[in-house]
Amino acid sequence: MRLSDFDYQLPAELIAQEPATERDASRLLVLHRGTNRREHRTFSDLPEYLRAGDVLILNDTKVIPARLFGVFDDGTSVEVLLARPAGDGSWEALVKPARPARVGRRLHLACGHLEVTVMAQGIHGRRVLRLPADVNLRAILQSYGVMPLPPYIKRSAEHIAPGAEKVGLGARRSALGADFERYQTVYAHDEGAVAAPTAGLHFTTGLLERIRALGVQVHPVTLHVGPGTFQPVRVDEVSHHRMEPERYTIPEETAHAIKAARTEGRRVIAVGTTTVRTLEHAAGEDGTPRAGEAETDLFITPGYRFRVVEALLTNFHLPRSTLLMLVSAFAGLTAIRQAYAEAIARKYRFYSYGDAMLIL
Repeated sequence: MRLSDFDYQLPAELIAQEPATERDASRLLVLHRGTNRREHRTFSDLPEYLRAGDVLILNDTKVIPARLFGVFDDGTSVEVLLARPAGDGSWEALVKPARPARVGRRLHLACGHLEVTVMAQGIHGRRVLRLPADVNLRAILQSYGVMPLPPYIKRSAEHIAPGAEKVGLGARRSALGADFERYQTVYAHDEGAVAAPTAGLHFTTGLLERIRALGVQVHPVTLHVGPGTFQPVRVDEVSHHRMEPERYTIPEETAHAIKAARTEGRRVIAVGTTTVRTLEHAAGEDGTPRAGEAETDLFITPGYRFRVVEALLTNFHLPRSTLLMLVSAFAGLTAIRQAYAEAIARKYRFYSYGDAMLIL
């Protein structure tokens, strides 16, 4: 398939810049795959589409405040987004501006509390940064880090302009509003993601309690969302794209619940594309995922045969993205094109802080 098959035009005003007032007040487009029927509801109506015995799988990764500010050794401002550990106390990172970030240069981050050295150039323009051996990175990120909002949320740039390395944590968190809370699921548990599994942002604790009261089983997996999930597809022939590996964990209890559900003919419902990739990568031919830790570079495009997931809760995704390709594989490319066109006509809110879609 060609990259252009997954293109569409989105008015800029439909890119959500703020979360909904209440998490479960987002809109919900319900797409029935068998008939291509579409309904327009509110996310709080989700329990009406669930039934006792369903197994709802969530990605419980926790976003780390991975964006840091500081200066190069010559005093020039710099912004760093820690992307993933690179071994031996090093991290792969996006550095802006990238050109001055030559091997051997030192960066002074977090109001001078963290000095790192550029060790090597990584893939896709990233840099490998060496951190001090004795650094308490978690404490530094909690004190000085900023949540890694995606670049299409433009308001963030207003608050992290040059000089932001001098802003204290309280002022920075105040400026960024509710992002430290809202760019995180209510069930986030294991730290390690540099982007939120956004389909889960709509859940509240109360909504999850309502869902469990129906007899729905709710179980976690963990996939630490990295830059690979959002890496642009740079080839015209989609099959030539390669996903970057991301690490995941499937608990024994989750694997057992899925196996029992499939044996008894009950539905497995995935919350988010990262959950889908985790379960499908780990699945055997019988549709039972293996418990444990592994890495996945699974790239799902139309024509893929799903072995585990029978329903999908997801957000609206960027044109030409691997995420849009995955949902097109699940629901059908034509059905997704029609659903997206209708969502645009009805002025749904798109992307991370936007509205949701339930594909049954």
